Formats: sequence, structure tokens, C-alpha cells
Amino acid sequence: MMMMMMMMILQRKKRKRRVKRFWVRPWITRRLEYGFYDRLMNELQSESPTDFKNMLRIEPAMFQELTDRLTPRILKQNTNYRKAIEPGMRLAITLKHLTTGESYHSLSFAFRVPHNTICVIVREVCAAIIAEYSHEVVKTPQNPAEWREVARKFSSRWNFEHTLGAIDGKHVAIKKPKNSGSEYFNYKGFFSMILMALVDGDYRFMWVDVGTRATCDSAVFNASTLKESLETGAINFPHPEPLPGDNEDTPYFLVGDDAFALRTWMMKPFARRNLTKQERIFNYRLSRARRVVENTFGILANRFQVFLTTMRQEPSTVRSITLACCCLHNLMRLRYPALQNAAVDEEDIDHNVLPGAWREHANLYEVDQVVGGNLASRQAKQQRVLLKHYYNSPVGSVTWQDAMI
Repeated sequence: MMMMMMMMILQRKKRKRRVKRFWVRPWITRRLEYGFYDRLMNELQSESPTDFKNMLRIEPAMFQELTDRLTPRILKQNTNYRKAIEPGMRLAITLKHLTTGESYHSLSFAFRVPHNTICVIVREVCAAIIAEYSHEVVKTPQNPAEWREVARKFSSRWNFEHTLGAIDGKHVAIKKPKNSGSEYFNYKGFFSMILMALVDGDYRFMWVDVGTRATCDSAVFNASTLKESLETGAINFPHPEPLPGDNEDTPYFLVGDDAFALRTWMMKPFARRNLTKQERIFNYRLSRARRVVENTFGILANRFQVFLTTMRQEPSTVRSITLACCCLHNLMRLRYPALQNAAVDEEDIDHNVLPGAWREHANLYEVDQVVGGNLASRQAKQQRVLLKHYYNSPVGSVTWQDAMI
């Protein structure tokens, strides 16, 4: 009797189960006739390349390169039930999300693709960009000769010798991950992950670390593989050499802000209180080199405006989106450097800073909390004093520096 009652209940549940009205909603099936990709994008690509570039924030030729190279990684097979979304559309949807921060639901109506499908597309295309391009365009120099080329760029463009990169970190705002407690909650009052990067003198990422929970620059850096390589010498910096016009060997180094510990391989400004004129000049000279990383983050956030939103994806997807944007940023710097030059800070003939276009808009949040434990080494203090005297000497000074302090 009991068994019969259970069978009757199951039969009733089966009868009540909702029957789907559509396998695919009718308005989605008209994608080819009215969808954003098949109509407007094709029109702009053939009739108005400038408007196409303004829409996706990349050149049409670069979109074609990305499509060609990513197709083997993102191509899907048709099934008996539906035709697969082609690689070009998958790329266009992803780029539209990255460059505008537009929600999946909004993109769904424009491209006539279900929002849950877009969720998968963005994740897969970002992973493909990283797999295809990261080793090609986001490269840490591997030997002293390659590091010297980085130093040459800092010397010629920013008048700061022996500099092998500028380092800094930014908060990437995210929705509170499930069951994370306060793990990603930062001292500024929102949830975030940290993007830390080392950049060269031409606004390109050489090393990127993203995904660490919200904390300060120094804590992220202290836990990184980069610091370990610096401390062990595995990073293959050039051996110490004299500065131009000098005869004393000086180590090569990175430049950072107050959050980092002063080391022979990491120079930072003198503390701002009770500075002498020579110290103010040193700080000014170092700030010109360190400004590169600020500009790099500014360019990144204003081209890929998903960074100006609160990302609602899971942390692993946020990390993938961030790394993909860094790859695309570097690819654009390599293929079309002039396209971004209008956004960066410049200097007039008197070396006054002319703020870049990126400063006119919102930007990523600074990671500027300083924690204890950043005691400077004695050798690093001596090295900074040597550099201070060098940049105040006839061989190391520049004609305009006194007017800048």
C-alpha cells in the first residue's frame, strides 16, 4: 500500500513538471537578422573603421588578429539542436564587456545571446587570451642584457639610472564571494582583490600578480615569487656598475612607493617630513620614473572600464579577466603604441607635468596602506644617499630639477 502511494505521488509530480515553451527564445533565433554582431559590427567594420574602434576600443586589424589566433581555442561544434556561436562573436561579446563593464543581461539583449551563455563565453575567451598571448606579451626579462634594455629606456625617457621597473598595486573591486567572510574586505570599506604589477619605461607590464585578498602593497609583494627571485638573485639582474659619469659600482633596482621596504634592489622616496633640498630633488627624480606605473594603471582602467565597476564574477573569473586585460594592454602597446599615447602624462618644454587623459576619469583604487616591518637595510640607506648625491651633482643633475621642488 505504501509503495503504491509513493508511485502515485511521483506520477503527480511528473504531470506537474513544467514543459518548456521554447528550446530557444524566438527573439534569440533572429540573431543573424538583428543582432549587434551580425548587423552593426559588420556595417562599422566595412563602412566606418573609426567608429568600430570607438565601439570595441581596438583597431579592426587587431580584432581580426585576435579572432584568427583565438579561433582554435574558442571554436565550438554545431549540434543537432543549435548552431554554435562563432569565434568572432564570442570575442566581440567579451571585448564589449571588458571595455564597457556592461552587464551580461544588457549584452544579452544587444547580441541576442542568453546571459548565462555569455557568462561562459567571457570566462572561456579570457582564458584563451591568456593562454595564447601571456608568454608572448607579458614577459619578465630573463638575462642581464634584457634588463639593461629596460634600464636604458628609464634612463633615456625618465632620467633615472639603473632602474629596472616601477612597481605598484591597485584594488580591483568585486562582489563579496560566497562564504568568504571578511577575507576580501579591505580597509577602504569594500571587497576587492589586488592587482600588483611591475612595468617598464614604455607602460608595459613585465610581471603581474592578481588574486590576492585585500591587504597592502608590501604584504602582497612580500608573499610574491618576484620578491623571492630578487632576494635569491634568480631574477638575473645585471651586476652592479658605475652610474654614468661616476666610478662607484651601484646596484640596479626597482622603484616603488612608501609601502615597500628600502633594499638595494628597491629604491623609494625619502620620508616627507623635514626634507632637505637634496632629498626633495631625489624624490622628484624618482617620482618621474615611478609615474610610469601610475599611468599604466590609468590607461588600463580607462580602456577596460570593467575595472571601474564592481565585478560580480567569482574570484577565479575576476583574476582571468584582469590577466586578459593586461595581455590586451601590452598587445596594444606593441601593435599600436600611438593609440594610447594621448592618455598618458606628458611634460611641456619646461618639464611641467601635463596630466594625461586618464586622470580626467575614475581610476582604480590605490593600495597605499603601510604596515610595520619595512625596516630599511643599512646598505640600501647608503645606496639611496649615494643616489641623492649623484642627482645633485653636475654629472647626475638635470637643468630643470631645482624649479620642480
